Amino acid sequence: MNAPSSLKVLVLASTFPRWQGDKEPPFVYELSRRLVQHPHIANVHVLAPHAQGAALTEEWEGLKITRFRYFFEKWQTLAYAGGILANLKQNRWRYALVPFFMLGEAIALWRLLRRESFDVIHAHWLIPQGLIALLVCKLLPRPVPKILCTSHGGDLFALRGKGLTQLKTYVLKNVSAMTVVSEAMFQEALRLGADAQKMYVIPMGVDVQTQFIPNATCTRHADSLLFVGRLVEKKGIHYLLQAMPTVLARYPHVQLRIIGTGTEAKALQDLAQQLQIVPHVQFIGAVENKNLPQLYQSHAIVIFPSIIANDGDREGFGLVLVEALGCECAVIATDLPAMQDILQDQQTALIVPQRDVSALAEALCTLLANPAKARQLGEQGRQFVVARYDWQIIAQRYGQLLVEMG
Repeated sequence: MNAPSSLKVLVLASTFPRWQGDKEPPFVYELSRRLVQHPHIANVHVLAPHAQGAALTEEWEGLKITRFRYFFEKWQTLAYAGGILANLKQNRWRYALVPFFMLGEAIALWRLLRRESFDVIHAHWLIPQGLIALLVCKLLPRPVPKILCTSHGGDLFALRGKGLTQLKTYVLKNVSAMTVVSEAMFQEALRLGADAQKMYVIPMGVDVQTQFIPNATCTRHADSLLFVGRLVEKKGIHYLLQAMPTVLARYPHVQLRIIGTGTEAKALQDLAQQLQIVPHVQFIGAVENKNLPQLYQSHAIVIFPSIIANDGDREGFGLVLVEALGCECAVIATDLPAMQDILQDQQTALIVPQRDVSALAEALCTLLANPAKARQLGEQGRQFVVARYDWQIIAQRYGQLLVEMG
């Protein structure tokens, strides 16, 4: 183990805020900035993709950030705005960017490792970051940094086909240590050949102590429903919209607010028109992360109708579930294995089968008819997540693992 404050960590990620106040998911940033505060970690440096309007190098709260170019600036559209997988689905021409992305990241990583000494590389996602870290380290003289790879779900479940499966297995078998964010992912990684002795289940966290908390001064609107997340296939929003006519037949004043952007936005808006529910559905778009708590606090019921997408993509861990429960919202979610780490039916949420429109509509009507039940679910849900998923707990677990590796 290194002496106090001597460990140097290099973080690789393809999702990271492009600028202050960005609406991209912040979980890699939130973990990384907390690792900077660890007593045995000297510095943390993040390498992430560049995007139009973003700085190439900067420093936030002691966190060094380098962004690598991989194409002409205005055409760097592979990462962000829904994620790499969703962006590839939306526009097949973006597959042409993949080799440029991987080469750009590999060159940037090689340069950083030649210029600076790091003890551990923390690569988020098996492919491309985990794979690139392994390949670049093979080109460097020994000793090279140890590699911790964290899989978040889509990279483990959705990348199918013989070649991609072999690449996933290669990463799983060759990194120094591996973390996944749910028990369901742990079992899938074992199936692909991962070594259980170097595998850990450590999810991402949420600030449920100061940010995602109940607010007694904020009025919850009992007839307002909320969805928060990327507008992509695996989120199952089509089924939520299809459930709305049944709900509206019994509760005609209900309003559904959908927060987020993504490749399915236009299709979802068209579906709302076809179902003739446009007056009852608001597509808000993306909001800054600092404004999310107030949205949760003003809604009694939050819905997560996630599914296993046609290409196998699915949730690795429901981080927005933890945010909602932290704010004491009543949650309705589907029965995906990854949700089972967080949710207990009738205790912390109502759980329905995925793709089951009737069951989803019935669960919504149940909570709309019984506000006391909704409050009870929210209160019990908050107690559960505060004890397990606060960033203070999660960052300590990751920090301890990194220090042990270094």
